[in-house]
Amino acid sequence: MTVQGWGEIALTLSLSVLIGWPIGIYLSRVWNGERTWLDPVLKPVERVFYKAAGVDPNRSQGWTGYAAALIAFNAAGFFLLFAILRLQAVLPLNPQGFAGLSPHLAFNTAVSFVTNTNWQSYGGESTMSTFTQMAGLTVQNFLSAATGATIAAALARAFVASRGEGVGNFWADVTRTTLYLLLPLSTVLALVLASLGVVQSLDASVTARSLEGVDQTLSVFPVASQLAIKQLGINGGGIFNVNSAHPFENPSALTNFITSVSINVLGWAAFFAFGRSVLAKKDVRALVAAGFILLSVCTAGIYVAESQPAPALVAAGIEQPVNLEGKETRFGLPSSVAWAGPTTGASNGSVNSMHGSYMPLSGGLMMFLMQLGEILPGGIGSGIAIMVVMAMLAVFVAGLMVGRTPEYLGKKIEAREIQYAMIAVLVLPLAILGFTAIAAVFPTAMEGLLNHGPHGLSEMLYAYTSAAANNGSAFAGLTANAPWWNTTLGIGMLLGRFVPAVAVLAIAGSLVVKPKLAPSTGTLPTDSAQFIGLLIGVILILGGLQFFPALALGPIVEHFQMLAGAAQ
Repeated sequence: MTVQGWGEIALTLSLSVLIGWPIGIYLSRVWNGERTWLDPVLKPVERVFYKAAGVDPNRSQGWTGYAAALIAFNAAGFFLLFAILRLQAVLPLNPQGFAGLSPHLAFNTAVSFVTNTNWQSYGGESTMSTFTQMAGLTVQNFLSAATGATIAAALARAFVASRGEGVGNFWADVTRTTLYLLLPLSTVLALVLASLGVVQSLDASVTARSLEGVDQTLSVFPVASQLAIKQLGINGGGIFNVNSAHPFENPSALTNFITSVSINVLGWAAFFAFGRSVLAKKDVRALVAAGFILLSVCTAGIYVAESQPAPALVAAGIEQPVNLEGKETRFGLPSSVAWAGPTTGASNGSVNSMHGSYMPLSGGLMMFLMQLGEILPGGIGSGIAIMVVMAMLAVFVAGLMVGRTPEYLGKKIEAREIQYAMIAVLVLPLAILGFTAIAAVFPTAMEGLLNHGPHGLSEMLYAYTSAAANNGSAFAGLTANAPWWNTTLGIGMLLGRFVPAVAVLAIAGSLVVKPKLAPSTGTLPTDSAQFIGLLIGVILILGGLQFFPALALGPIVEHFQMLAGAAQ
């Protein structure tokens, strides 16, 4: 551990929040239909979309209509992407001559990109054509990110309304978020990255001569354009198998810093946009503080664990001051940790190092960050939505302790909202622990493991955690391109994405018809340090108590085995 290392990690985490603040103000204006500086250019384009689709953007939908539109839109995206993947061999822009994907891999990949997970059971440079990368995967990177933002926008309107009827128009929300936020920012970032050396090409490959005088054929793709939205959209799926450890995708320390900061910018921006939209900036800043504290502590824990030499190497007499296995030596340990924490705290999942090579406790912390519900800050909109659910549970617990009807942001929180809230938070342990338990005793599933014992369990637990939390990163010791893994991981992604989304929209539908209440002497302040502590406690209880037994059998046991082996 060094002062420089701590400084780099702190700068990466804090800069994401600072940049997210002004973007959040802008995003709030987009959600609310207020005038923005891009209106003269994009308003005519927006009207063309509405006219072509026959959509009245001013017609507000009830929560059921909003949810139905969201499900239908994503179902259409799934079927279209599935068709592209299966028919890849006969589609244009396939200079590599790649064949279509198998049915189970096409199912997994289509679900993965539609749900904003971007789990990849394949090597991108050896599987996906240029057309598939651009027209299939990159398009879904935009649309899945915009879908998450619509959930937060609808929930914000429910808190603002007093005895309202609708929560907004899904088609308008997804169109405006894509046009006014994701496309402009991604275009700017793609140009910056391309100017810094990130590859952007429609060619199949280039030939390079090595220092030994041998010609090498290197795959190239339109990388910069997909990299920009994969980071800003909190998607994570890369063109290359090693993701952002590849020099064509991450050529320098500067591109590494820019892309690592980009992971969380729009996640935090959605927090600030929600606060401005519901006219409760102080209350939402408390949510930001709680999330930032948890993310910082876990990232610091990873840095401490990785700053120790591997015990087995110490026992073998090999000098290594820190654990560099699986790390990109161009960037070093702090840059790897500054990426690993934010990418698992968000639903991003991109990597610049091998998570399976981290110390057992570091791997456990990365799983724990995802198991908390991807709220630190999670996806664009989906993260703040689940954080608000956690805040509602916190005020409900406080209300039970003092015997008062709980309120949050001017709305009474009653039995119906808590029932929906529990559905939103309990689907994660159901999908993660349920599938892991079955896989642990199913011979077909066990065939995909590279390791057995505690690390083998960690590989399975990490895979289902990453899928259900819509993260997409992996330990990568698991051979997941098999019918069992592709199918069950795909089901886990669907459960983790759409069950909480519908539950949050149901909460919005329940809240929107309620009157907006002014704070009273009995109202619990939700912008205080006390509430931040209560919220952190609720988050840790829901995450820690449910998953601690599984983590104890995986990374924690492996940690003690590692120490015992080194001592012998």
